Amino acid sequence: MPRPLDGPRLPPKTGHARQLVVFLHGYGADGNDLIDLGAQWAELMPDAAFVSPHAPEPCGMSPMGRQWWALTMRDPSERWRGCQIAGPDLDHFLEQELARHGLPPERLALVGFSQGAMMALHVGLRRPVLPAAILAYSGHLVGPEHLKDEARGKPPILLVHGDRDEIIPVDALFQSMEGLAKAEIPCQWHLSFGIGHGIDGGGLAHGGKFLAQNFGLRLPE
Repeated sequence: MPRPLDGPRLPPKTGHARQLVVFLHGYGADGNDLIDLGAQWAELMPDAAFVSPHAPEPCGMSPMGRQWWALTMRDPSERWRGCQIAGPDLDHFLEQELARHGLPPERLALVGFSQGAMMALHVGLRRPVLPAAILAYSGHLVGPEHLKDEARGKPPILLVHGDRDEIIPVDALFQSMEGLAKAEIPCQWHLSFGIGHGIDGGGLAHGGKFLAQNFGLRLPE
């Protein structure tokens, strides 16, 4: 049985949802960490509903936070195993949330940060109906060797990373690009100069425009 997920939501600015944007937070945070990004993107996507579920487990290193899976940094397979275990929880939540708004699965976008970015890529690439877009901040593609056999298609992907990231080094961006390329999945990327493990204004603006474009929305002049 999938573990139930829930978290903060922001309704669409227009009051009627035509798109769904799901934020997936990083290790030790919770859904409140990213939900405010929805308010910053509401002008670009006035018909989008935003939700930011709390990860299914309490965080071992940060009792007030949550984790998609435990981290020891000693087991090279823990990221892959973690994605495999948490993936069905997230998939079940996505189906529930789409049904809540009466939306088809292609009107979904996934936005992840750090561990949440790993989840966004893992789950998004394997959904039977691919999301409209996957936006991964400061993350890493987990298990690239499995991707060619398991990916369901080639959704639009944007990878964003700070060149001074001290938690997940910027090399992860280029490794993720290489892993996607080996599976013949194209992606876009954006490097935030002078930025550590976080999201700067440039990365935020670039990400919002990427989502809006892939929802088929007209960008403001």
